[in-house]
Amino acid sequence: MAKLPEKTKQIAKVHAQLINTVVMACHQPSILPQLEVVLKSSEENGWVALIARIRKILAGSRNSKLLVGLDEEDAAIILAILVGLQDASQLPKAEDSADAEFAAPGLAEMINAASKGDVKALSVLGDMAEQMVSTPGDMRYLGAMIRPMIDGERDLKTLTKNMDERGIKLVEGLLEELEKLNSQ
Repeated sequence: MAKLPEKTKQIAKVHAQLINTVVMACHQPSILPQLEVVLKSSEENGWVALIARIRKILAGSRNSKLLVGLDEEDAAIILAILVGLQDASQLPKAEDSADAEFAAPGLAEMINAASKGDVKALSVLGDMAEQMVSTPGDMRYLGAMIRPMIDGERDLKTLTKNMDERGIKLVEGLLEELEKLNSQ
């Protein structure tokens, strides 16, 4: 299988912990019980198609037909898992920050929806933030600032405390996207 396209890599970075855990569970079935808790929670939060495909992968399927019918984000996650199973060097690193060009718009839309009371968006962001705060670097800080952003915090200096240049760029992108969404 070829290397992942750049946009798929960026989506995979956001979901690195899930992707790496699924690949690890394929090789070490003893961690399936811990993964099952995450899968059930994700399924309850609306990721039904994605979780169905992940369960097929865990059961041994490696067919590219698993990608059929998925939206772009879910397909990128499944593709990253399939590629990671064949070539572990292609797995996303949990400590990598996602490129603002790809991550900011989607994250801003979820933050905007959650701030307007969208329960599904709030739940997905909660799960995402929980995963992010357990990683090192800017992803940890980004995970910690999701709730303040949902609550309306927009001060760049407050939101980017302890972040490096790439993290600050991501938050700037998020704030720009949120501004666009709120001016519509």
